[in-house]
Amino acid sequence: MSNERVLRFVLGDQLSRDISSLNDARPGSDVIFMAEVMQEATSVRHHKKKIAFVFSAMRHFADALRKEGFEVDYLHLDAEGNPGDFGRALAAAVERNGPSRVVMTEPSELRVLEAAETWREELDVDLDILADTRFLASHEDFVSWATTDSGRQPKTLRMEYFYREMRRSTGYLMTDGEPEGGQWNYDSDNRKALPDSVSIPKRPEYTPDSISREVMELVANRFGDHFGDLEPFDYPVTRDDALAYLDWFSAEALPGFGDWQDAMKQGEPLLFHSHLSPLINCGLLGPRECCDRAERAYREGQAPLNAVEGFIRQIIGWREFVRGVYWMKMPDYGEANALDAMRPLPGFFWTAETSMNCLSQAISETRTNAYAHHIQRLMIIGNFCLIAGLDPRQVQEWFLIVYSDAYEWVEMPNVVGMALFADGGFVASKPYAASGAYINKMSDYCASCKFDVKQKGGEKACPFNYLYWSFLSENETTLRKNHRMGLIMGSLGKMTDERLEEVRADSQRFLGSEEMKGWDNGPPG
Repeated sequence: MSNERVLRFVLGDQLSRDISSLNDARPGSDVIFMAEVMQEATSVRHHKKKIAFVFSAMRHFADALRKEGFEVDYLHLDAEGNPGDFGRALAAAVERNGPSRVVMTEPSELRVLEAAETWREELDVDLDILADTRFLASHEDFVSWATTDSGRQPKTLRMEYFYREMRRSTGYLMTDGEPEGGQWNYDSDNRKALPDSVSIPKRPEYTPDSISREVMELVANRFGDHFGDLEPFDYPVTRDDALAYLDWFSAEALPGFGDWQDAMKQGEPLLFHSHLSPLINCGLLGPRECCDRAERAYREGQAPLNAVEGFIRQIIGWREFVRGVYWMKMPDYGEANALDAMRPLPGFFWTAETSMNCLSQAISETRTNAYAHHIQRLMIIGNFCLIAGLDPRQVQEWFLIVYSDAYEWVEMPNVVGMALFADGGFVASKPYAASGAYINKMSDYCASCKFDVKQKGGEKACPFNYLYWSFLSENETTLRKNHRMGLIMGSLGKMTDERLEEVRADSQRFLGSEEMKGWDNGPPG
């Protein structure tokens, strides 16, 4: 056995025992280095709850490694001499520990990967950057799938076709080479409104331990002016608790997830959603084991096919797809603005103080929980940002700040490509724009709103109604080229000049109102 001493650098979203940087780690010989640094905690003004979650999960992961017999060099944020950035912290760790080389798994964000490439030049020892094998599709796999036979990048990509390839390669929900049940996608079965008679499953509670309480005190003192509520802090931060939460979801919530995954209910932020994305994205859970557990629930008759297929599609379909898009389109993808949307983000995105009840609910729950489920993000918040013409850069920053599962690789394609159509259709086959009728169908928000969802125009009308038609009118030249928009653009063409003028006047009045004013000094606390 080699006497080589290796320093293994583990980042805060790499809290997996089977991460490539730890695969061949040797207790008693190698040193594992982890660091809390101000540069990462403030790369954007992250939600207080996200910072607390990541730091607590990191500290618990470090303790678990020590129990395995590893030496862990852990740099706390408030440690004396903490230099505040990864590069200098790593250089100091190399000097302290005297390794022959440093090993790390590639960072998930381009910004950190580019920094890591500079560390190679600055360190006195070699730095090996390994592929992140937790993902089911490598960078090469995705590029191979996405690239045309001539080697060119296509004008559009569709997740559905990628998802089918992932089903074939992984074998999830496949029988004799064919999709279980005879079809690939059961999304059409998953759009039911939630009846009042349906009971929402009660979530398990995770009381903060001494480590989490110490982190919460740190976050309150150092990041008290950041967005969001720190308490209540009730979330798994250990591997064991994460596995228990996955088991709970599979048994209690997954059976109802399919039918009602698009539903929204006032005062019920989680409904049947897994709430596992922060755990997967930081590494406490692996995507494969989540899919394995869900498929087992189906095979054992505990959950229906439409629920399990929808859940697995979110992981091996969307999650893998957006990661591939991110690395394929960077470094310029974040600047995309195909519709020339330039309006600043309104201040109510930070306060939730808006008379539009759907947005107030979704943003309030985001502020409290650092979470909103995917329909709230896409069809309430994202939809409004799209039809109101909000600046994609500001919307991206907001999404990255406010959600505990948000990292640039997953946030950017979802906002740029899916929510805002800012990439011109590279990701989405059409803009996900909708009027108030959709929100009224899928939620109970409209019943408690100041505005009338049934009215199409005037001061009492739901702003989504006239903003929707104004958006179509303003972008008519672009959208008429989209074959999936043919029917609705035909309806726009039949609208009288008088009615279009009413739509524009209502939109201008609302968009120029006090409610739509932005903040002058960036994200508030």
